[in-house]
Amino acid sequence: MRAYDIILKKRNGEKLSYDEIKFMVDGYVKGEVPDYQMAAFLMAIYFRHMDEEERAWLTETMANSGDKIDLSSIPGVKIDKHSTGGVGDKTTLVVGPLVASLGIPVAKMSGRALGHTGGTIDKLESIPGFRTALSEEEFFRNVKEIGIAIAGQTANLVPADKKIYALRDATATVDEVSLIAASIMSKKLAGGADGYVLDVKVGSGAFMKTLEEARELAHAMVGIAKAHGKKAVAVLTNMNFPLGRMVGNSLEVLEAIKTLKGKGPKDFTELCLNLAAWMCHLAGRGTFDDCLKLVEDSLKSGAGLEKFRQMVEWQGGDPRVVDEPEIILPIAREIVEFRAWKSGYVYAIDAEKVGIASNYLGAGRRTKEDIIDHSVGIEILKKVGDKVSEGETIALLYVSPRSDVAEAIKLLRESYKLHESCPEPEPLIFGVVQ
Repeated sequence: MRAYDIILKKRNGEKLSYDEIKFMVDGYVKGEVPDYQMAAFLMAIYFRHMDEEERAWLTETMANSGDKIDLSSIPGVKIDKHSTGGVGDKTTLVVGPLVASLGIPVAKMSGRALGHTGGTIDKLESIPGFRTALSEEEFFRNVKEIGIAIAGQTANLVPADKKIYALRDATATVDEVSLIAASIMSKKLAGGADGYVLDVKVGSGAFMKTLEEARELAHAMVGIAKAHGKKAVAVLTNMNFPLGRMVGNSLEVLEAIKTLKGKGPKDFTELCLNLAAWMCHLAGRGTFDDCLKLVEDSLKSGAGLEKFRQMVEWQGGDPRVVDEPEIILPIAREIVEFRAWKSGYVYAIDAEKVGIASNYLGAGRRTKEDIIDHSVGIEILKKVGDKVSEGETIALLYVSPRSDVAEAIKLLRESYKLHESCPEPEPLIFGVVQ
């Protein structure tokens, strides 16, 4: 078998076999297929695409390229949640504890921030003492004892994806649905869960800008999961504006804690309850409506909040963060007000530009080597549809000495659209793919 023949076959629009896909992936990981041939292979996929079977095979070979986590020793149905990335998206911090409080094990591997979207691991590490680098023994013990653990991904989980993604990034082949779906789902399959709730973001702050693109990705990921005997549901959610009010690591932890206390923003609370209900449904706890009632009760009773406290304590964090988040969390004390330049209604907020503005303050990474400042971020005081007066404060910037405040304000000014008329409300959830 030769890489040349496989590249030619896909370039000509033909279907590849499992063995041909495995030859390319395994060969690239081992260094037997050079960068230039893998780049040509990826470009052939970019233009000729893959069918459902090819996607499933690509995902499987990538998932098998390194370590795999076996969760079978943990009793119960293990359901994972994945978000395709958004701005102000701190749902795991609320959804995980809510689901775990109902006796459904949550064994979650999460990622870090890159680009304009935040990472769950970076957010959790803003809690003093919180450890995300858990040994396998600790990870399993925590899930068995308290029902939840959220940790960073192990170094050798899906090495094929790390190598292939770096090459895609350098060769303009990132935004192809089969390659995106295989990248995401290979990590999910290697993670060992029995099913997945996939939060597919769509809009200005998401990687998928249109509903058509998001729906195509959702179908691809659900199809891959089912081809491997896993349960899956994809929820198409709105990222045309930041989720909740807080963007930035400590600020988002603060908002998650407030939400678990029943005092969170309406949109963020609604989405967390919806995703948690789908996780419960896949775990066999009843219809979606039954499960929605279960998670609402967990929120109202404070059971989810107590599970969050327990998780923080078991992972080395300061549990006082639950009772005194404003004191315990490192939140920047210097605050810059961003004011409305005219009266009217907030017609739109470009979520991507808000995310980039937060990065300029120091909340994210522009390269993998960048060090995150957990204390900085943006608080959205006026959301889409709100009436504002000229000179009124519509957002707060939490800044540190190394923040590029001028650039962040410039981006916020570009992100906010103020009109005389109030916009038509957009749905938070566009639909579900099962």
